[in-house]
Amino acid sequence: MHRGERRAKRPNVVWSVFTFLVASAVAGALTAGLALPFAGLVGVTTAKAHDSVQYLPQDLETAPLAQKSIIQDADGRVIATLYQQNRTPVTLKQISPIMLKAIVAIEDDRFYQHGALDFKGTLRALLRNRSSGGVQQGGSSITQQYVKQSLINKARTPEEVKNATAETYERKIAELRYAIAVEKEMSKGQILNGYLNLAFFGSRSYGVEAAAMHYFGVHAAKLTLPQAAMLAGIVKNPTGYDPIDNPKRAKARRDVVLRRMQQLNVITAKQAQDALKTPVLDPAKVRAIPNGCANSQYPFFCEYVMSKLKENNAFGKTKEERENYIETSGLVVKTSLDQKAQKAAETSIAQHSKPTDDVVGAVTMVEPNTGLVKAMAQSRPYGAKKGQTAYNYNVEKSYPGGFGGFQNGSTMKAFTIAAAIARGVPTTYRIRSPQTIDLSGKNFETCNGPTSAPNYVPKNSTKTVLEPSMVDAARASTNTYFLQLSQQIGLCPIATIANQLGMYDGQQLKPLKQVVSYTLGSAGDVTPLMLSNAYATFAARGMYCSPQVVTSITSLKTGKTIPTPGPSCHRVLSPGVADGVNYVLQQVMAKGGTGAKVKFGNSDLAGKTGTTNQNMAVWFAGYSSRLAAASVVADADPRLENIIGQTFNGKKLQDASGSGTAGPIWETAMQLALQGLPSTKFVKADDKIIRGNVKDLPNLKGMTPAAAAAKLLSMGFKAQMDHGPRVDSDAPDGTVAWTNPRQEDGAPAGATVLLYISNGSKAKPTPPPVTPPPVTPPVPPATIKPPPNVPTCPPWDPKYPKCKRG
Repeated sequence: MHRGERRAKRPNVVWSVFTFLVASAVAGALTAGLALPFAGLVGVTTAKAHDSVQYLPQDLETAPLAQKSIIQDADGRVIATLYQQNRTPVTLKQISPIMLKAIVAIEDDRFYQHGALDFKGTLRALLRNRSSGGVQQGGSSITQQYVKQSLINKARTPEEVKNATAETYERKIAELRYAIAVEKEMSKGQILNGYLNLAFFGSRSYGVEAAAMHYFGVHAAKLTLPQAAMLAGIVKNPTGYDPIDNPKRAKARRDVVLRRMQQLNVITAKQAQDALKTPVLDPAKVRAIPNGCANSQYPFFCEYVMSKLKENNAFGKTKEERENYIETSGLVVKTSLDQKAQKAAETSIAQHSKPTDDVVGAVTMVEPNTGLVKAMAQSRPYGAKKGQTAYNYNVEKSYPGGFGGFQNGSTMKAFTIAAAIARGVPTTYRIRSPQTIDLSGKNFETCNGPTSAPNYVPKNSTKTVLEPSMVDAARASTNTYFLQLSQQIGLCPIATIANQLGMYDGQQLKPLKQVVSYTLGSAGDVTPLMLSNAYATFAARGMYCSPQVVTSITSLKTGKTIPTPGPSCHRVLSPGVADGVNYVLQQVMAKGGTGAKVKFGNSDLAGKTGTTNQNMAVWFAGYSSRLAAASVVADADPRLENIIGQTFNGKKLQDASGSGTAGPIWETAMQLALQGLPSTKFVKADDKIIRGNVKDLPNLKGMTPAAAAAKLLSMGFKAQMDHGPRVDSDAPDGTVAWTNPRQEDGAPAGATVLLYISNGSKAKPTPPPVTPPPVTPPVPPATIKPPPNVPTCPPWDPKYPKCKRG
């Protein structure tokens, strides 16, 4: 068969449709004709068109309008907008009447007279398209356009979008069939309202309300004649008539609409002339609606919120489905962000660091008893340019933007303190803690058996007394004390408490490793969010709450609340144990403690410094009863290096410490966040927590060992003499210098008290006996004169032998 023969056997589709429309119009049976199988259309068409009409449902099933979602702070202020289509649906009454007239005048002036199809317009378009050999002009009514936009809005796959926008007669016929059903089910007002909510007005603005707010800064109900005419003109070609990019073309198109409205007597000649003189747009009133977290005022916090929303199974089975739902379903997501606390955190970061620093600073603030994340700030800004980052240094690596944390140094000692107190160790418990200690090969019990470290000889970074108590060791951050304490109570109880308080490896997303140096913060990488929330548990007297950033989710469409994980709190430590930890860490902030530099105000404050090996990160974590925070200054660029010598706050660091480098960030942030709020106090720790279940010890200093032992035995204690070298003391040689436990610490009933014997090195010399002067008759005071060159002094003066009574 020749090609010409095949062409002759397949009638032209355009002509077929044209013939059908004429026949249907003459017969008054357009509606019926479209409802019949396509075989009834003069008996000629393509198989594809046949299927399109014969099997297409007559009722148009619409999908919910894609609607923007917003993220709010704790007070309901918008901090981010999320959308695929920037749209705010409105009712017909919320649209200016002149807008309704303008869109009808330019798009379908016989909208209220015809049914689903404007026969004149369609016939005119078909004739022009036939002469041009293609689809050059549309003849769609507003109802047909509403159908088309509805099908596009409903499309979820690229193929569905392609089918909904294809410039084919098969699609046109399908739209007609749907349009007939729509005209039966909906009023003209409902159709027009639906169309104006669906239409694209350019510049990412979908629907008349979003367009009015974007271009003019007014609601759709307040649109004026020239504004309405401009919007009505845009829909034909949103890109070509964009008034921002193409103001001249936009004005020309707007003027076409105004003249058409005058021609149809919708407006008067004077109204048209006045409107024609109006500028098409005032650039100062254009309101861009930022989309996504990248354009949020708080991009890092926003992205963390998004990561939590994507974990909510109510929004879909996969993260992609959840993200699509969040961006199209018109949600109001209320968060925990507190503007006052956030401003305090940002002010502190700006005051103590610079965006161009080699190292980064970060701080997170959490509310005790709720887990609400009040603030999150960091020194390196958000972005993809040089000096910017997409990493959030405050959170774990559970989503692409999370950095995953840093080793946290001695801030881990707080968990050792908690575990020790929970096991009945009093805060007065003393351990001989030299500057250096050899723990090579020493066993430390983990939850899975013993562990040890070869060639491990740790040392203290600060000086302290030789036998510090737990309080002394915390104040001076004595490494050798806490290593021995962790060995005595075991690593498992410490790791268990730390895990219960939300501490885990933020890089690996696994439990912290139970290594020998666990208490020194080398068990893994933790984040400011983790640490501040864990310390908030101490402030909450042992009540742990999971960090919470999303507090409620509401649908803009229905006004109904969507289920979301709420506060998750449970008791981890007894109030007494937490009070004990607060007591110890409060002493860190007192004069002489490593945190004394950052103490402020009248509220009780507790905290702990942290410095890692080679100073790759320094920390300060602390809290009041009202707020907890953790700050870090660290090298965040591989490979990680010592921050000393790198720039911070615009200067090269000569030294780095938890109190001097990270501490000021914590102090300023906390001080500003708590400013104006009533001061708070910790609950006083029970004496048994502080001193243990002890009895008072007698003062034995200066007594002979035998007398001291007898005294102790009489009080129900046991005595043992230290067999090491005698100690430097101001007690006489051979007498008791001090005891272990100390007198002020007390000791449990029946406990053995170790007696340390003085070498008398600091004892004052005992004056020799003095022969009293002979008794002489009293002399009147006025006649008493001291011998020349002999001073007068009292008998308790050490010079007394050389003195004479006056």
